[in-house]
Amino acid sequence: MEKKLSGLIIRAQSGFLTVRTQDGDYICRLRGKLKRGKVKGDIAAVGDHVHITAYEDGSGTIDAVEPRRHLLSRQLSGIKREYQQILLANPDQVVFVFACAEPDPHLRMLDRFLVIAERQGIPPIIVANKVDLTGLDTAREMFGLYGELGYPLIYTSAVTKRGVDELHKKLIGKLSAFAGPSGVGKSSLLNAVQPELGLAVRSVSESTSKGRHTTQVRELFQLDGGGYVADMPGLRTLALWDTEPEELDAYFREMRELVSECQFSDCTHRSEPGCAVREAVSTGKVNAERYESYLRLRFGGEYDERTFASNIDKSP
Repeated sequence: MEKKLSGLIIRAQSGFLTVRTQDGDYICRLRGKLKRGKVKGDIAAVGDHVHITAYEDGSGTIDAVEPRRHLLSRQLSGIKREYQQILLANPDQVVFVFACAEPDPHLRMLDRFLVIAERQGIPPIIVANKVDLTGLDTAREMFGLYGELGYPLIYTSAVTKRGVDELHKKLIGKLSAFAGPSGVGKSSLLNAVQPELGLAVRSVSESTSKGRHTTQVRELFQLDGGGYVADMPGLRTLALWDTEPEELDAYFREMRELVSECQFSDCTHRSEPGCAVREAVSTGKVNAERYESYLRLRFGGEYDERTFASNIDKSP
């Protein structure tokens, strides 16, 4: 006996997709018709809402995949073609966790993550963790700029439980992607949100990153109050593959309103005269380190410290 159900893909491993439905979980494969033609990316991924045919033995076939609202993906280069690997489909928000100390915050990485979120249209939340190591005043000196830019910013400590309730409330009822450098205390923080949640997330994350040929497992972890958490270890290596250099300034909130004021419509904000962005940097309206993050993202290897200093000195 079979039945038609709708559900959410909560786990993917070796071509098998676990779909959570109102009648329980089913281990599914894609129906053959979905794989016909030239495939340019993952047809179904964790976070996708799907329609399945379910069987009594707990197996099923995925008949259709609903359109995605958002996605986190990366481009894989094969021998013959490019392939879009979906890290997570339909996230409601992405939570970027950075430590105030041990390790010191890597704010250029945070800027890069924020560009990815802005590009994909996914609301970000910034979590400044390990506040107990620095004190709140020092933490605000490090991260306060992002709050001023309008990003939701939560100061947390898994040790003192500071900010844990606030973070928990932000997660309820949402599909949240978590990302951040190693050692920032993400597992401890998730354990504080819900006992053993961080341990479960870490065990899956570690098992998928032990070796080059290890089978990749992607999984959603359910929150007791509703909602899911997904760990995004692969986000650290995401390239801005779908972002054109000339559109990068649009993903820096403090810069995009200034672009129309530049003398040249194709201004790169590096050395052109009449550049409103560089003028804003010289007056402090745009943070110099954020501007430096923009230059590094846009020009990569062409950028160096002397270029940055020169840009500031020659601002209009």
